[in-house]
Amino acid sequence: MTTATENGAKPDYDAIKSKQNAAWSSGDYAKIGVTLQIVGEQLAETMDLAPDARVLDVAAGNGHATLAFARRWSKVTSTDYVGALLERGRLRAEAEGLDVTFQVADAEKLPFQDGAFDAVVSTFGVMFAPDQKQAASELVRVCRSGGKIGLANWTPGGFIGQLFKTLGRHVSPPPGVHSPALWGMRGWIDEAMGGHAASIAFLPRNFIFRYRSPDHFVDVFRTFYGPVHKAFLALDAERQAALNADLHATIAQFNTAANGSMRVPSEYAEIVVVKA
Repeated sequence: MTTATENGAKPDYDAIKSKQNAAWSSGDYAKIGVTLQIVGEQLAETMDLAPDARVLDVAAGNGHATLAFARRWSKVTSTDYVGALLERGRLRAEAEGLDVTFQVADAEKLPFQDGAFDAVVSTFGVMFAPDQKQAASELVRVCRSGGKIGLANWTPGGFIGQLFKTLGRHVSPPPGVHSPALWGMRGWIDEAMGGHAASIAFLPRNFIFRYRSPDHFVDVFRTFYGPVHKAFLALDAERQAALNADLHATIAQFNTAANGSMRVPSEYAEIVVVKA
């Protein structure tokens, strides 16, 4: 049987995003997001923006990049299409006395004027937008000429990239939707943004996942991380056991701990695009 996507029709991105929203709203991604704070701090240091820079954080989640840039006196607008996550970010900003604007927004249809921001950033966020080229186009559109687009994206060969691959073997992604790890490939970034770039810096980095044990990691991600949470819910008991075994095998490929705990370096790409 020939599918609509095989006939050249676009996937139903609105329906896909509705399901994604439900996935990210399930569990409690903020429990995962707070562990990634160092990535936002590193990106803010790399981008080296002047105080009072207008910064848009796209698919901000609970705000680890938002907070990092706000701590450096940027004027940050923090956006996500999951309002509950933005609320967690707002509470974190209030606790630190940081002045941040929070707004629900779709990464593929940003409600801002062309060139409205000095910098546009996203850490492990926009890469999950199903219409990837459209999302990349929106990042470029709302950044001013001479401004910077800063990204932190998991790479295909790194631990999280392989975790996505493992999930995909058990729960098929929607037809026509590509792996979010494409955003961690230099060639794809060049293709999606190179035509609007004065320069592109692409630096491989590692984030270290530290957990009490592989069992602890799987339990936390199964409970709180939307894609893993939803994958287990979609499977019967036998297939859940198979997914659990495959996740442990993936961890074992990367785990450098020798004491029964989990210390897994996960490669990501830190990307800074200067808009022409």
